[in-house]
Amino acid sequence: MTSQKGKPQNTGLTRILKATGYSVKGLKSAFKSEAAIRQELVLLALFIPIALYLDISKVEQILMIASLVLVFLFELVNSAIEAVVDRIGTEHHELSGKAKDIGSAAVMVSLALAVFTWLYILV
Repeated sequence: MTSQKGKPQNTGLTRILKATGYSVKGLKSAFKSEAAIRQELVLLALFIPIALYLDISKVEQILMIASLVLVFLFELVNSAIEAVVDRIGTEHHELSGKAKDIGSAAVMVSLALAVFTWLYILV
């Protein structure tokens, strides 16, 4: 079944399975094409075990790990924004630059939050 706009109208388990497949495809694509994604996955692989090893509360561990995951999430969104902007055209346009800069700023703010969270808990 399709909607009037041509988008498939899957429901229930079929929708969940297809959405999961699209998400996995997106993660694979981001991993292959984005160095920042690969770097942040290394960061996660290194720092999650450290957070789990530290003698701190479970809530502090969760906050430390969540702050790192947020960086990864914002990098995914930033990469998606950049892909869409680049798809529209490679010529310089003020709005295209603005969109990319704002996406980059989101990554920077999430990095600052992660650093703050780790330092506040550790110091």
